[in-house]
Amino acid sequence: MSEKPEVVNEWLARWREGRIGFHRDAPHPALRRYWPQFGIPSETKVLVPLCGKSLDMRWLAERGHPVLGIELSGDALDQFTAEGQGEVLRYHQDGFEVRRQGNIELWGGDFFHFHIEQAAEIGALYDRAALIALPEATRQRYAFHLAQLIPPGVRGLLISLTRAPGDDRGPPYSVDTDEVRRLFAHNFELTHLEDSEPEENGWQESVWAMVRQGPNM
Repeated sequence: MSEKPEVVNEWLARWREGRIGFHRDAPHPALRRYWPQFGIPSETKVLVPLCGKSLDMRWLAERGHPVLGIELSGDALDQFTAEGQGEVLRYHQDGFEVRRQGNIELWGGDFFHFHIEQAAEIGALYDRAALIALPEATRQRYAFHLAQLIPPGVRGLLISLTRAPGDDRGPPYSVDTDEVRRLFAHNFELTHLEDSEPEENGWQESVWAMVRQGPNM
């Protein structure tokens, strides 16, 4: 992510030191609940920005989707492939270090350097922890860049997070319903699917369906 060095260094240090409490040891329940309802064909390639080593990618791949994850931390991507099965192919492409395992491509590098020609085959989107990984000043840039990459008609799932009132720490950062709409409503049709029950620490997830709007919509 093109961001202040201290933010980048914090994320890289978290992966290097294993401070990854945000990582889930099972696919996200909202992904399992809502993705089948979207009717996205199994051969559709899914973009997963700032993917970490999310098991959600394996869940999608097991259902026939080619997956393209983008992640700045090489440690995260190495852990993902080490914990998986099958040969890992490595190559460089357009400034990214790419790892391919089965039908999952992992592009190691800056999401903001990933461009339209590289995204030509993208047909679906899944964001569980990308938006909330970014400080407020970068989230608008992220939403704009995502809109440039995604063709009209592409569907996706977004899982955001709010913290308890007054808890402004991060990452992950608090992104409330109003901000989600403010960031994406110009380019995406948004449907608010659910809010989770608040956790003991006051965190609460919100789940959104997204469809990229365009002249043919």
